[in-house]
Amino acid sequence: MRIAAGVDVGSTQTKAILLGDDGTVKILARALTDTGANVRKAAEQAFEQCCHAARIAPAEVGFVVGTGYGRYKISFGHTQMTEISCHAKGAHFLCPNTRTVIDMGGQDSKAISVGRSGEVLDFVMNDKCAAGTGRFLANAADVMGLRLDEIGPLSLQAKHPVKITTVCTVFVESDILSYLAQGKRGEDILGGVHLAIAKRTMSLARRVAIEPEITMTGGVTRNVGMVRALEEVLGQRLQISPDAHFMGAVGAAVFALEKLDRSFESECLEAPHAVSGRN
Repeated sequence: MRIAAGVDVGSTQTKAILLGDDGTVKILARALTDTGANVRKAAEQAFEQCCHAARIAPAEVGFVVGTGYGRYKISFGHTQMTEISCHAKGAHFLCPNTRTVIDMGGQDSKAISVGRSGEVLDFVMNDKCAAGTGRFLANAADVMGLRLDEIGPLSLQAKHPVKITTVCTVFVESDILSYLAQGKRGEDILGGVHLAIAKRTMSLARRVAIEPEITMTGGVTRNVGMVRALEEVLGQRLQISPDAHFMGAVGAAVFALEKLDRSFESECLEAPHAVSGRN
């Protein structure tokens, strides 16, 4: 079995995936850890956890591709790929009919137009502002005095979502506090927050060709309220893989396996010439 790995060093969390190919490509193990201040250590820890879970030695992994904002800090990686390419490749691997990817991570959001082979046709990225990201949702949760994992389910209970006038992380606190002072229900405030982010995200995504099937990736996929709000704005269902949070690492691992396979093919092609040279 040929084994390859993808390590996605994100702003808040680091993910690792091991892929094995024995005629059928399959995920052997996953690992997730907080990135923290030491990016290099987080990458090593996630990779080692993956190997431990798969019960293999790190040396058995033939190729490692790093991605994410900390990809150049992965000391054991063989090469690096952008998160745009990796999310497209990972979405195509897990959901082959994907034509559009909406990725919502901790610090940025992206919309990617994907070709039939998983290649990137076009993309747009919001990396200058926290609107439509996990950070924005985390700030809203803090203002409401709630845990991040509480706000999604609570937003689904909204009967009369409020209108949020800004999706700026700095100023949304004022909107939320104003509505709380008016006695608005927490679920209606959160319903408005999620809907505002969904509209902002769709405004971003419309700058590329939005075609079905649409796959959502990134850590915000864990927020059921955000998923529902996006589907409401889109008017259609989103594909969300159980490994949506790991999508960048999945794509990196697919690239790693492809590079490993090409190396294997090159060795096979070179072998006859080597034999012939000795005769």
